[in-house]
Order: sequence, then C-alpha cells, then structure tokens
Amino acid sequence: MKNLFGTDGIRGVAGEFPLDKKTIFTIGQSLTKQFREKRGRNPRFITGRDTRESGSWIEESFHAGVIFQNGEAVSAAVITTPGVAYLTKQFEFDAGIVISASHNPFQDNGLKVFMPDGKKISETIEKAIEKSIYGSENQEFETQNLLKIDDSKAVDFQSNYLEMLEKEFESLSLKGLKIVLDCANGASSGLAPELFKRLGGEVIAINCQPNGTNINADCGSTHISGLQAQVIEDKADIGIAFDGDADRSLFVNEIGELVDGDATLWAMAQHFQNHNNLKDNLVIATVMSNIGLEIALNSKNIKLLRTDVGDKYVLKELLKKKAVLGGEQSGHIIFPKKSLVGDGMRTALVLLEAMQETGKSLLEITKGFIAYPQVLVNVKVARKTPFIDVKAIFEESKNIENNLGLSGRLLLRYSGTENLARVMIEGEDQKTIDFQANKLAEIIKFALN
Repeated sequence: MKNLFGTDGIRGVAGEFPLDKKTIFTIGQSLTKQFREKRGRNPRFITGRDTRESGSWIEESFHAGVIFQNGEAVSAAVITTPGVAYLTKQFEFDAGIVISASHNPFQDNGLKVFMPDGKKISETIEKAIEKSIYGSENQEFETQNLLKIDDSKAVDFQSNYLEMLEKEFESLSLKGLKIVLDCANGASSGLAPELFKRLGGEVIAINCQPNGTNINADCGSTHISGLQAQVIEDKADIGIAFDGDADRSLFVNEIGELVDGDATLWAMAQHFQNHNNLKDNLVIATVMSNIGLEIALNSKNIKLLRTDVGDKYVLKELLKKKAVLGGEQSGHIIFPKKSLVGDGMRTALVLLEAMQETGKSLLEITKGFIAYPQVLVNVKVARKTPFIDVKAIFEESKNIENNLGLSGRLLLRYSGTENLARVMIEGEDQKTIDFQANKLAEIIKFALN
C-alpha cells in the first residue's frame, strides 16, 4: 500500500488518483468515521480552498463523503490556510480541511487536515484513511452523491479571520507607508488588500484577479521579479509576496532587493530580543537556511538550531524547545504563541511592526545579515550507502569542512524521493566552493555507482 500523505498532506494532479472525486469522497467518509469513533458523536468539519478551478468540485466531493456518513461540513470558501486553521479552533470544529497545493501550478491540488490546536492529523489517522482508500470502502461512490456545499457563512468566517488579525495588530499604524501586495492570484487576493488598508496603508495590489488557472503563474512568492519591478516603479516602502494559500510570504525592500525567510528571521529575532521575548535567545530554522543567518544571529548571542527540511520539523522543534520563533528560507515563519500554522499576512505585519517601532526601513532592519555564496550539485547514485561508511567520501567531506572552518558549511544528504546525493556548500568565495562541490560530487559518483 503506497503512502499517500506527505509532509504537507495529500498533493497531486487534480482529477487523477488520489485527487479524483471518488477518492476524495472516500477521504470524507473515512475521516468522519474515525472522528465519530473518537468523539462518540457525529463530527463537524470546516473546509476552505484556494482559487484553483478544481477547488470547488474537490470540496463538493469531500463534503459529500462527510454527509454520507452523517457528519457536518461547512465551507469558508476561498480563504488562506492559516485562516482555516484559525476558524477550526475559534468555532470549535473537530477538524479543518484545506484544499490547496500551495505554490504549485493550478493543475495540482491537495488536501491537508488541521486539528483545533493547529497541528496536522496524526499518522494513525492518515494510515486509516489510506487503508479506506485502498479497501472496499472506495467503491461506495456515485456522481449523484455530490451536493451543493454549505457556504452560507463563508463571508462571516472570512470577516472573523480578518477581524482577528486586525485586533492583534490594532496598535500598528501603516499610515504613510506605500505597500505593494502580490497575492499570487491565490487565496489572499480578497483578504490581504482589505486588511492592510484597514491598518492605514496605501496599498497597491497586483495579481489579485484569480480566474482558476492563473494562481502562482509568474507571480507571488515563487516569481518575485514582477514585485521587485513594481516596488521600484511605485517607489514603495515595501513589497509583500504571498504564495497560493498565503501561509508564507517573501519581501522586497525599498531598493528592490529580495528579503527572504532567512533575512526575515534575522529582523524578527532582533525585534523579539529587543522586547525580551526571544526565549533562550533561540531561533529554529532548517538545514537549508544560509550560514549567513547563523553568523548574524551569533553576533547577537542568538543560537540557531537547525532541523530537517519542512515546516512540520520546524514546528516539532519549536514545541520541544518552547521557542517562540522559527521558519524556513522560503518565507514560512511560525510564531507558536500565536498559531502553530505559518501565516504570511501575520508575518508581514510583524515585520512592519518592527519597522514602525524602530523607525527604520526594511533595508535598514535587515542590515547585518549577509547571505553567503552557495552551490548545490546533484549526483545520481545507484545506492544510498551512508556517507560515513564510504572512506573516500568521508575523508573529502572532512577536508572541505576543515577548509571552510566557521565561515562556511557543507551539507551532504540524499534525496528522499530520488536516487540522488545532494552536495550543498556555502562559503566566502564562489569559485572555491564550486571547485569543492564538484570534486566531492565526482568522488560520490565514482564510489556509489
């Protein structure tokens, strides 16, 4: 039985297994059965989707499966991932279901399920759903089972989410700031411009006209160049780019430079430290964060703790260490005291709060962070032998690490999905690390093929 759930739920091409109507109907049934067994009553679910053309029928299919098992399902319609997570707790739903493929192109879609505390469903529930999908339960589906979704309270749900963020930042005034918002033609298109206007900003909104197929298309956090050009053209103070479901955000400063998740963490760590709110002077990030972040944080006596790639691993470590700030280079930032789910709009407002309090521009509050040159080389391998067990690889890796010292970093790992070894090196000189990476790649190629 193939695993269908990845680190961020189920994701794939809409209309193809496991994102076909029949399978999604089964997911709705299975989830309802499991929650009924745990709760001793029929469960209540809330769903929300981004702007992909497949979102509506996927939502209908899920609702039909829930209703078939006598559960209750209501829709918040088009809303961000963190919006669904918030509403799940606020209105005491048993779970919240997000229909989105985040930064992927419109042909893809996905399902992820949140518990009221913001955590995703357990692996036990995921395995039970997979068993239902591959079992006989997946036969109980006919097109006539599909019903019109209940979205009668969608506007109220969306308003409640915006009002929560507005209240959280009620002391923040964006008056006098010119802000360009790139909503990626995604879930934030109808929400972000309204929120930033309510807080007093002069908002220039781009890529806020979703048509079902233009989500993330040459826009948003995965295609930043358009936002950079707009910030320069409009002489804006800041540019903010969301991804399709707005659980992350990247920024552009007043001179058009990209401010990624690492630079954002640097600015926020200082902001929290200035308020004595940075517990244990600790920030959580992944192995992909640039060594420049680690060096910058060290200069402020702040420790950087790295995890595997993925927001679920960042969150796990945040909770374990009871830390207050963590995130990824991609712009997925988590403030566990507020929510266990990344929220691109909240991230942007915290950054603007830091700018307002210091009276500094985005360029100024990110000074001190310098991204070091980086090289990444992928090597096809026939087998994934532990690197430490191959003498030639181990010895060359040690030589590189000794050469880099405290001014560089070697990350050697295997791909989780392909027969690839990944060699990533960061250091002060691009030519030097290029040479080191390619030499190590040749050794790996020879040794593991």
